[in-house]
Amino acid sequence: MDQSVQMRLKFRCPPEYDGLLPRPFPAVLGLPDWYKAMPQRAFNPIAQKDEFTVKKCPPFIDAMTYGFLIPLAVDLTVRDGEFNWDFQVPDGFASEYSRSPIDFHDPSQAIGSPVFDADRFIIKFTNFWNIEAPEGYSLLFTHPVNRRDLPFTTLTGLVACDAFNETPVHFPAYWHDADFNGVLPRGTPFVQCLPVKREMWEGDFGVLSTEEISRLNEIQNLLRRETDVYRRRYRPSMR
Repeated sequence: MDQSVQMRLKFRCPPEYDGLLPRPFPAVLGLPDWYKAMPQRAFNPIAQKDEFTVKKCPPFIDAMTYGFLIPLAVDLTVRDGEFNWDFQVPDGFASEYSRSPIDFHDPSQAIGSPVFDADRFIIKFTNFWNIEAPEGYSLLFTHPVNRRDLPFTTLTGLVACDAFNETPVHFPAYWHDADFNGVLPRGTPFVQCLPVKREMWEGDFGVLSTEEISRLNEIQNLLRRETDVYRRRYRPSMR
């Protein structure tokens, strides 16, 4: 049994929104349908045998299932580049919180970057949740890991949410699929938040010793002989 410390992120929304918003959820509960449907093995025409797919790759799935996913609050309809939604704000709601599930950045704010396009806005997903991390932890907010199927790419940012947690953080994204016409359903994850402990790091560079090279060769031979070596011998349990 892994002795990992149980950590907690606190998500808070205005009382008027309680019950209206889908809650952020552990990423392990948000695996997409394509991942669930893909086979564990597939025929490799180069090797001329069946081999494991990425579905059996622990680092691939561990990255997808770490942290929390924040979902869209409402259905978002996209037609010919125009965004529409139906989000009824409760009567009497008075707050600095946005009433819109999506906002925009002028293209000039991305000038000189790979996501700059003079004819296209940078969209910004509205987050309705204040998020508090434990002391000493920041949150790495990034595009849902390995989700190339989504028509947008959320930009990555690191926020000290142990201190900055009394107002929501919103998430700019590049809409890379200009031909997308359809509906992003309520609940679609638009950002993954990964807790990161703030520590100072430095590199230690050198060459492998004779013993380390011998051990490397042993492990490489083991990887060729057996399957699931990493999963069985090295992967920590988070349960």
